[in-house]
Order: sequence, then C-alpha cells, then structure tokens
Amino acid sequence: MTRRTRMKRSSAWLDRARQMDPGVVEDILGQRRFYTDPPARLKPAAVLIALSGDGVETGEVLLTHRSPSMRSHSGQIAFPGGRLDPGETPVQAALREAREETGLEEAETTVLSAWDTVTIRASGHPVTPVLAHWHAPRQLEVTSPAEADDVFAAPLVELLDPAQRLQVGFRGWQGPAFWHRDYLIWGFTGGLLAALFRHTGWEIPWRRHEVHGLQDVLARSRNNER
Repeated sequence: MTRRTRMKRSSAWLDRARQMDPGVVEDILGQRRFYTDPPARLKPAAVLIALSGDGVETGEVLLTHRSPSMRSHSGQIAFPGGRLDPGETPVQAALREAREETGLEEAETTVLSAWDTVTIRASGHPVTPVLAHWHAPRQLEVTSPAEADDVFAAPLVELLDPAQRLQVGFRGWQGPAFWHRDYLIWGFTGGLLAALFRHTGWEIPWRRHEVHGLQDVLARSRNNER
C-alpha cells in the first residue's frame, strides 16, 4: 500500500465533511452572505480546520486561544487563520497562518477542501474555512505569543458531549458554544464546529433551546476576553 493510499484511507471518515452544506452554516451562524466575489474594501481571510485521527472517537481539532492583547477578537478561541496576503489563495493563507501561529507544517496535513466563503457577523469580513486532515499529529507550541498564547487539540468526543454544549445569547444574537478546559468556544468558531457536527451527523442531541447570557458565561471562563 502506498503512502498516498494510506493517507486517503485514514481521512475517509471526513469525506462527508468535504462539501459543507451552506444552508447548515447559514442556519447556525445566522443570516450571512456567501461571497463569490467579496467587495474590495473587505479584506478576505481564511481559517484552517485541521482534524486528526481516523474517526470521531479518536479525532481532535486544532484550536488556539487568541492573545488578550489582540485588537480584534481578543481572548477568543479560534481556528488558526488570518488575512490573505496579496496573491495568496485561501488554502495557502490558512496553511501559512497555521504555521506562523502553531508551528504546524504543511507536510503534516492533507487539505481536503475549501468550504464556501462566509462572513464574520461583527465585521462583515469574508472568511474561507479550509478543511484538512492532520495526518501527523504532535504536540504543538505557541510560536507567535502576540497572536495566540495557547495552542491545543480538542478531542471531538469531548466537544460532542451534550454536557459541554450550550446556547449563548447577547443583545438579540444567539449561537452555539462549547466548554473545553474552562475555555468557552463560541462565535464564528463555535458556529463552524456546530455546523460541522450537524452536517456530518456526529451531533448528539443537546439543550439548544436553553439560552445562557454570553457575558455571564464568559465571566466563568478563562478566555479573558476584552
């Protein structure tokens, strides 16, 4: 069996995740515009959804804790990612940002697909999620403290646990969230994870209709959002 064949088989459990249903993302994240040609004034960005393992039971997703000193989205849990440099594709940008923020090398991943570009609710900036299989997982370290002060791989079984899931709300907005290591994963990142879990059928029923105040929940977290 060739290395290419082994890698393809190890990521087969992610086949359904390759083509994300835009309707699922829109339903979870709220009314968002899907861009094919974003306005020039809005700087495009990309995030890397890197999943390791050979199934849901062993799978993990790579996440970062944004430094509280960041000007935007400070203290939030996020996928590695950032704005596209001139001439870059979303895939190239997602891989570059992941390397800069976590030390993840391109050779350690296999890009599976780029989902439709969606917008950040607060800013309107277009973001393209890039799905990859992290086929050579290892312990990663903080490589850019100014951007991210924690890097970790969250087990999918823990995120899927209904006891770790909740719905949060703030000023008319509602969205899914997850507890992990006393961090609150919410907003764009929480929405993409929730969309992934629903689209693939991994989701376990949880109390989505019980809405918790976002500020109260954040106060109990270690996010240190500002």
